[in-house]
Amino acid sequence: GEAVAWSAPGRWCCCWCVPPWGCSTPLFAPSGTPSPPPARGPAPAKHASPKAASRLCSDHFPHHLWFYTPAILKSKNKNPKRKIKCSESRWRSPCDESLFPVETTTSLTRRHILLFATTRSGSSFTGQLLNQHPGIFYVFEPLYHVQQAFTNSSSRLQRTLDRRALLGAYRDLLLNLYTCDLSFLENYIRPEPQDHLTGSFFRRSSSHALCSPPVCQEGSEETLEGQPDETWCPKKCRALNLTLASLACQERGHVAIKTVRIPEVGDLRTLTEDPRLDLKIIHLVRDPRAILSSRMTAFADQFRAWRIWNATGRQPRYVDLTQITRTCRDMEESTETGLQRPAWLRGHYLLVRYEDLALNPEKKTREIYQFLGLDLDHRVLTWIAQNTNVSTPSSSSEWNYKYSTARDSRATAESWRHHLGFDIVRTVQNLCNSTLSLLGYRPAQSVNDLRNLSKSLVEPRGFHPVR
Repeated sequence: GEAVAWSAPGRWCCCWCVPPWGCSTPLFAPSGTPSPPPARGPAPAKHASPKAASRLCSDHFPHHLWFYTPAILKSKNKNPKRKIKCSESRWRSPCDESLFPVETTTSLTRRHILLFATTRSGSSFTGQLLNQHPGIFYVFEPLYHVQQAFTNSSSRLQRTLDRRALLGAYRDLLLNLYTCDLSFLENYIRPEPQDHLTGSFFRRSSSHALCSPPVCQEGSEETLEGQPDETWCPKKCRALNLTLASLACQERGHVAIKTVRIPEVGDLRTLTEDPRLDLKIIHLVRDPRAILSSRMTAFADQFRAWRIWNATGRQPRYVDLTQITRTCRDMEESTETGLQRPAWLRGHYLLVRYEDLALNPEKKTREIYQFLGLDLDHRVLTWIAQNTNVSTPSSSSEWNYKYSTARDSRATAESWRHHLGFDIVRTVQNLCNSTLSLLGYRPAQSVNDLRNLSKSLVEPRGFHPVR
């Protein structure tokens, strides 16, 4: 497609992508105005940092750009539209930071928190540490709806869709959610909401804010104190009113979002550079061997070959090794980026190992809240005490709930050592050797090393926030 740059007098330069199939995927949406869904025509994009817009175009859209700038509109009335290439110096000069006032729509004290993780890395548990805070509006995996909308689109769209377009849609949705525009989700939720009401909001029960007043009048503190359940909130609260949800978001001081759908932390750079956001990224990592073991249990069909291998000790020829190597690569690249302390990430990034959190939940939670610059509410500490020393589930339904967060956290962190066969462990160690080394996970040299829980496979390692 082509990249389009747009600006009006006194506003930021900005870009959006017009893919070759004729639809529009805005990278930035107008304040208070939802961008169109992917199947509709292009619309103006929200003003962004000139520096960020320029970098986006030059890095990702090497095609010609149409642009308007305040300088041109004020000085040249005959033909304010010109066609240039991003590499030309003329692109940068009209968009110089000094020509534009700093414009923000949120208070500097408002935190925009992203729990950045991979599937089965302990992110549901960690997300609850944010969800318990009464001042945080927490949303569980809203990017699920974007992924589903793209996946269920026409075959032509699937053929044309690339990683960049999907990531652009992800970032666009995150920006709108951080500004409490939940109506933007209507572009992706299926079936399409009617009158801003939907009964298909993914994992709504994982968010206190979406299951309590004013969004849900049936919600109560007594109900919310229990384990999140997939059925009680939709039954008690019925359809989710996205307008009320947006108001509830605005009433709370901070917004936190959990996602396992963005591969690398570098994909979040434009959000960290957006002047309207104070983005705080909590990068949650876990031992790849533990991640694989958890996925084999939670997603039995997808990991059937691995399960056969684990049960028989024989590696099937059709086992998909990329199911773990891709995870290791993404974790390693994101960790390296974070530890290199790039200017755009300083003050925005904290690396947390799930094993450290499971071993010392209160200590690590205090570190997380210190990084966020927020006071640790007593309700968070109460939840930790009630949900990290659970030896057995309180009910049969909880036992079968694969996203349960009530557990003996220390035992859960090392349970994979009882469940995985040594042959699989050795294979993962060979495939992900550099990732294990970078994150401080020791290899098991024998079956005895693997099964002996008195011998830790986690090195003491300090990962300090980038300042």
